[in-house]
Amino acid sequence: MEKAKVYFTKEITPESVVKMYEILGVNLPGKVAVKLHSGEKGNQNYIKPEFVKAIVNKVNGTVVECNTAYDGARNTTERHVKLMKEHGWSEYFDVDIMDGEGPDKVLEIPNGKVIKRDYVGKNIDNYDSMLVLSHFKGHPMGGYGGALKQLSIGVASGHGKSFIHCIGNENGTFEEMFQVNQDKFLEAMADAASAVAKHFENKIVYINVMCNLSVDCDCCAVAEDPCMKDIGVLASLDPIAIDQACIDLIKKSDDSGKEHFLERVESKHGTHTIDAATELGFGTKEYELINID
Repeated sequence: MEKAKVYFTKEITPESVVKMYEILGVNLPGKVAVKLHSGEKGNQNYIKPEFVKAIVNKVNGTVVECNTAYDGARNTTERHVKLMKEHGWSEYFDVDIMDGEGPDKVLEIPNGKVIKRDYVGKNIDNYDSMLVLSHFKGHPMGGYGGALKQLSIGVASGHGKSFIHCIGNENGTFEEMFQVNQDKFLEAMADAASAVAKHFENKIVYINVMCNLSVDCDCCAVAEDPCMKDIGVLASLDPIAIDQACIDLIKKSDDSGKEHFLERVESKHGTHTIDAATELGFGTKEYELINID
């Protein structure tokens, strides 16, 4: 497989995000879903709607989310819709909780390592293409959160999230979600990511924003403050390459906070998700980083 192109700029502005999208040379067709993280109630690190307004308007997109599988302000459609309003998303954009009304859509994964299907919000069928707009940061379970997590856990329905966490157990409990084999869980994430990438094949792009670099995810109501300085914005047509590039930028950084960040990634074996996704063949870890002034 040829090296993937990953574009990078140190400039983190609404305008630079639009510029990075334009550099990809792709016009997402039809109705565009913009998958991002709306932020758990109480979280201070998530990327705010004002920052992404320019890029969402650029693609004439609809902000899409799915319900969570844990207690909080986003685990029911009613609560989630309320929080989307509180966080300002509904003020600026059309918002769609894709699994707001059942039943889920099932995406088959015949070559999946540990799961053979992915449960996603059924409203995914309302969209022709997708912009995966990820806030790159750490994660308490996945080690890190980027494009692959958005594709997998992010697009999965509430039930689908539990299904991935419990490695294909349809009746997995909340407690079991945190007691499974870690590598198998990461492989299940890679499986689910492959299903969504295939669903939007050739009609999906990825932008990772490396700011507010906490070891905790935007799903944490109480998250650690960022431990590193902001790094930049990346864009690619390859979800594996863009995540690998982000990890490499962390490793190459001279920021002393990187040790704390990498400890989180490595303690959860986070890059195993990248390795598993590479084996599934829907992208590559080999990339060319193209700097954009």
